[in-house]
Amino acid sequence: MIEAILQGFVSVFSAKSLLVILAGVVIGLVVGILPGLGGSGALAILIPLVYGKDPIVAMSFLVALHAVIYQGGLITSVLFGIPGEAASTVTILDGFPMAKQGKAGRALGNGFMASMMGGVFGGLILALFLPIAQPIVLAFGSPEYFMLALMGISLVAVLGGGSVNKALIAGLLGLLLSFVGLHQGTGQLRYTMGYLHLFSGLNMIPVFVGLFALPEVIELMVEGSSIARGEKRPISMADVWQGCMDTFHHWWLVMRCSAIGTLIGAIPGLGGAVATWMAYGHAKQTSKRSLEFGMGCEEGVIAPESANNAKDCGSYLPTLAFGIPGSGAMVLILGALMVVGVEPGPGMMTKHLDLLWTIVITLILANVLGTGIGLLLARDLARITFIRSTILVPMIILCIILGAYGATNNSLDVVLAFFFGGIGYFMKIFDYSRVTLTIGFVLGDYAERYFLISMSGLGPGFLLVSPIAMCLLVVIVIGLASSRMKKLFKNIAEERIERRKD
Repeated sequence: MIEAILQGFVSVFSAKSLLVILAGVVIGLVVGILPGLGGSGALAILIPLVYGKDPIVAMSFLVALHAVIYQGGLITSVLFGIPGEAASTVTILDGFPMAKQGKAGRALGNGFMASMMGGVFGGLILALFLPIAQPIVLAFGSPEYFMLALMGISLVAVLGGGSVNKALIAGLLGLLLSFVGLHQGTGQLRYTMGYLHLFSGLNMIPVFVGLFALPEVIELMVEGSSIARGEKRPISMADVWQGCMDTFHHWWLVMRCSAIGTLIGAIPGLGGAVATWMAYGHAKQTSKRSLEFGMGCEEGVIAPESANNAKDCGSYLPTLAFGIPGSGAMVLILGALMVVGVEPGPGMMTKHLDLLWTIVITLILANVLGTGIGLLLARDLARITFIRSTILVPMIILCIILGAYGATNNSLDVVLAFFFGGIGYFMKIFDYSRVTLTIGFVLGDYAERYFLISMSGLGPGFLLVSPIAMCLLVVIVIGLASSRMKKLFKNIAEERIERRKD
């Protein structure tokens, strides 16, 4: 093992590998900035280029590229309110309001440093748990997956904002939207209105781009101002550095959210959006500044970005250890391994141990390089927020159209993006939570799928046969009760203050 680790370091830090990793990082950042393409699309396009190449060089390039995709998505999420990937949607909630306040440099510093720390943490956990991953991954079955999805849906009570009734209505609307397409148990069509394009359900990218980006574009057009409000001021590296220091100040939050991301990523079938929403919900639930979330709170940027990169590291656990893809992008990583003549799975632990450690070290190094490049460019990128809306709006609309179309290369997704843009605009006007809608939309599919599998395999009492599922149920109950108790104690404290004033 020690020999393989040393060989991995030698392979990664050779001149050829470093150039390949740097090229992968630069391409990954560019791809992340382009909404809709994402890691899976980039890997699918570039895998043919590594055919016949040395496995170490080929995998170093692809792993580095995929490792920094979400760091690129951070840029558009903060500056324009456009998610590069579905998992980057959460960053918009506080990152874009910070940009409106003229704090884009600080928000980018928060996000890049949190991404690096989450990626390094996830890489170290991957290195630690690869030899003992089998019992951990195999302990999770359909009942546990169902309870994890239910745990995410329970965040509606935490992230709903003002009116609980409006939050529940938005969450239920999201659940209904997740049911569009084929019923996973019977194969019957639901809510498709006869459109073939809806048979496979609604794609996340056009839905999220419409809900979050278009309302902000409409607001920019109406006000005729730049994204950053108020007096124009110079952006300095001190703003970016302050964002970095915020992340170190909240290091314990970074560690917790990175652990959440790594755990969710290691469970095959759960998406990146699940990890980031759970991390954000956890941050809001445990923060002393929970009322500031959604209005430009740095913790609201740090939490999801920590989980974002960590969950990708976690998804390599089942991929490399068992040959079971931990996410959609990992399917392509498996394909890439086979293209270069390496069989993923338990055999890698003995036959290709040096390549295994090369991948782990590349993951960590790529996160560091991606953050370094991002921080160097952050000051100049932040200046975009002071450009007049008459110049910026056409560019943002073009990004929205390209992002929606690039998700499936179907023009109907562009129509869907604008349709959900209208819904998002009215939800914003009437103070309905777009956050809870997206939670219901993302997790409804997972909850239904694993509920049906659990019911068919274990019957109505499937929770009783799983100690892990029961523990997760207890965690959900405690989480919901604690949020209610916090509100109750807060109301009691406010009443006492009012009485003292009287």
